[in-house]
Amino acid sequence: MHVILTHEQADFDALASLFCASLLDEQAVPVLPRRLNRNLRAFLTLYGREFPFVDPRDLSGEKIESALLVDTQSLVTLKGMGKKTRIRVVDHHPLRENLSADWEVIVEDVGATVTLLTESLRQTDEHLSVPHATLLLVGIYEDTGSLSYVSTTPRDVRAAGWLLEQGASLKIASEFLNPPLSPKQRIIYDILSANAETHEINGHQIIIACADAEDLEEEVSTLAHKLRDLLDPDALFILVSTVEGIRLVARSRTDHIDVGKIAAEFGGGGHPRAAAALIRQESPSPSGRGGRGEGSRPNSTRVPCRQLLELLPARVQPPITVAEIMSRGPQVISPDTPVEEAAQQMQRFGYEGYPVVDNGKVVGLLNRRSVDRAIAHHLTLTAASLMEAGEVIVAPDDSLPTLQTLMMDSGWGQIPVVEEGEVIGIVTRTDLLKTLAPHSPRAAEADFGKLLKKSLPPLRLDLIRKVAEAAAGEQVALYVVGGFVRDLLLDRPSLDFDIVVEGDAISLAHKLAEKYGGRVTTHSRFGTAKWFLKGSKFESDAQAAVLGGEDSTESKIKASNLPTFLDFITARTEFYKSPTALPTVSQGSIKLDLHRRDFTINTLALRLDGTHYGELHDHWGGLADLERGLVRVLHSLSFVDDPTRMLRAVRFEQRFSFSLGVRTQELMDEARPLLGKLSGQRIRHELDLILNEPRAVAMFSRLSDLGLLEAISPSLTRDQGLAGRLNNALNSPTPGDFGDLPNIANLPRREALGYLVWLLPLPVKGLHAVSKKLRFQAALKSALLSVGELFDDSPALKDAKISEWTSRLDGISPLALYAAFLCPADDTLHDSIGQYLAKWRYVQPTLGGDDLQERGLKPGPRYREILTRLRAAWLDGEIKTPKEEITLLERLLKKSDN
Repeated sequence: MHVILTHEQADFDALASLFCASLLDEQAVPVLPRRLNRNLRAFLTLYGREFPFVDPRDLSGEKIESALLVDTQSLVTLKGMGKKTRIRVVDHHPLRENLSADWEVIVEDVGATVTLLTESLRQTDEHLSVPHATLLLVGIYEDTGSLSYVSTTPRDVRAAGWLLEQGASLKIASEFLNPPLSPKQRIIYDILSANAETHEINGHQIIIACADAEDLEEEVSTLAHKLRDLLDPDALFILVSTVEGIRLVARSRTDHIDVGKIAAEFGGGGHPRAAAALIRQESPSPSGRGGRGEGSRPNSTRVPCRQLLELLPARVQPPITVAEIMSRGPQVISPDTPVEEAAQQMQRFGYEGYPVVDNGKVVGLLNRRSVDRAIAHHLTLTAASLMEAGEVIVAPDDSLPTLQTLMMDSGWGQIPVVEEGEVIGIVTRTDLLKTLAPHSPRAAEADFGKLLKKSLPPLRLDLIRKVAEAAAGEQVALYVVGGFVRDLLLDRPSLDFDIVVEGDAISLAHKLAEKYGGRVTTHSRFGTAKWFLKGSKFESDAQAAVLGGEDSTESKIKASNLPTFLDFITARTEFYKSPTALPTVSQGSIKLDLHRRDFTINTLALRLDGTHYGELHDHWGGLADLERGLVRVLHSLSFVDDPTRMLRAVRFEQRFSFSLGVRTQELMDEARPLLGKLSGQRIRHELDLILNEPRAVAMFSRLSDLGLLEAISPSLTRDQGLAGRLNNALNSPTPGDFGDLPNIANLPRREALGYLVWLLPLPVKGLHAVSKKLRFQAALKSALLSVGELFDDSPALKDAKISEWTSRLDGISPLALYAAFLCPADDTLHDSIGQYLAKWRYVQPTLGGDDLQERGLKPGPRYREILTRLRAAWLDGEIKTPKEEITLLERLLKKSDN
């Protein structure tokens, strides 16, 4: 095995170099370091599936023949390394002293190591995807200060230019290149993050964070910016106690909270969206008192924090206006737009209506119903002839009652939002209804708390209740979402669940760890945390159940139902910058968090905190679709955003014996070609999941019928025999006389066998194409090609002896041969494989090397020739007894002497 390594606490240059080196040597395994910088972890969270990185814990432990060190000259040892492991180095740091003389070292004076590797990559025909090119560009930019450091060389600039030509995204790069905080700022930032408290005031989420920093001399506004970006509240107030006083910094994301006016109450000022104040002992306060009181020490943040909380309800305006629920940047059409063009736009974007605008003025609304009727009657009309005429508009700050009245009076289901004479958005009847009545009426018909109690093991149920109690204490909404809720309602409950927090998920996880023990790891950029339960009260309870249970085995089973960790996720939303790209993520409400999911049946959420325990939230019609047995996407661009959802749709459809929604299947037909543009890793991940499903055969048949397999690769044309082969491979027992069929490398047996029987009927050229597309492991690719070549060779073997057949089959994986046995082939090939697996491969001569040595034959190539000849004689019936074998050996030795 060949590996590529880099240093611990890796930066972007290290990660980019690791990846670039893997492109230059596809046989080498790029091994991730155990510790990555925070911005790298954030990058891999979004784009990790696009890269072939391997966790060191997943390495097989086989012998490592060579290791390439990139962006480092320090060797990280791995299991499998030895004194004979060849070490090579590519780096841009100064050459270290005392490196081993056996190492092959390339060190050049450039701004980034990835520059050296990119120069080599340019000499190949490799074409980079956007994430790939962007990672390499960020590696150069990070180590060169975006080409501004004095260490930057012309080579770095040329490499960066080539990567931009390859499609590297500067926008994505900028998201991960924010300057780090200073050490002192970092300490205060961590304290503020831990102390951040979320308050729901007049429908707005407001976060207040306090910290003491008597020795901080640097500015505080950067901390406010980073906390705001992390937590994404409607408004943020931080109060930092310093030597000169308490620094108040405020940020707002909405016009309903004017932080300039609020800061003025403390003697400061600023803009509506950004303001600050310095609160000294003698500073005025909203109540006319100074900053001290209630026994607080000088510059304590306690009193100003309380005064701020008392002030906010009067200064924060209620949030629900048209601007809050409208969709911005609407598409509009002109009165002379032909009906055919309007129909194409509606079909492409899924909109139900378009404002008709003439010279900047709204003159009507064109809806889908009118367009569909005109098309059905073959009418060649324009929007002016089909629209509902009138200037029905609302302003962004209009109230919801105003909007509701306007909709009832006009009958319009989509109303343009106009500001200063410009259409800036559109608000629909659906937007209004979901805001006024966000909960499904059917959600109250069942006691889902009782359903949870019935379905979950006691330890897990107790764990959920304790988390819910903590969330209620922190005044944050807590939900279990997605597949867990879906399966609960289908009476097939699972034990895995996602916890979504409408608030600060990281803070909640820390509070739980403080109270019950365990440890917490976080991804602050995305507001996610893992609470590991090892060492917690719950682990103790599980151990007590094992020790104190009446039935030891049963108790151990109950204890095993405790998860290793819980994931806490801050409610978020996401959008796709381009088809097939990975999503861009930002924080949001539970409604928006659910809208980013793939299908309506996966958008159900159970709220657990406080009096809301067991409350079902169904914002997107998932409950109705469960009852109807439908798999339905949430919007018309769902498959365009993520084409892997087409494979997932089939998986859910067949797993639950549901049907695809009519519109969903239409959208699938339109988006099908996008599957061919996906990376092989993403496609293979979905196919792996399908192969591990009990109804995998039905799923593959459906994929074939829908043309989805052919969309992945032109070689995968419709295959009438696929279902039968897969059923025999996945659902039928292996013939008992076939003996041991070892796995191929470290591949799960079911997956490997599934891929083999699916693909083996393809010609060798097709096997090459599909293996490359799906980025198969070398062992699986080798097995496929060896059997494919066997199929090609079989006519020439038709009259071959048993020994010739055995010699031809010996080099092929027995599992691959079993897959070939299940595939259509001529009778001779089929029977020969069956005989080989059951009998021929076990036939060996009774004599061995020791017998040859006793007879005076020196060890050498002649040993193999003689033993192979003896085995062939046994296989072909030339000899039938050990005595005849000895006679043949003597004859062969005598011939050697001559």
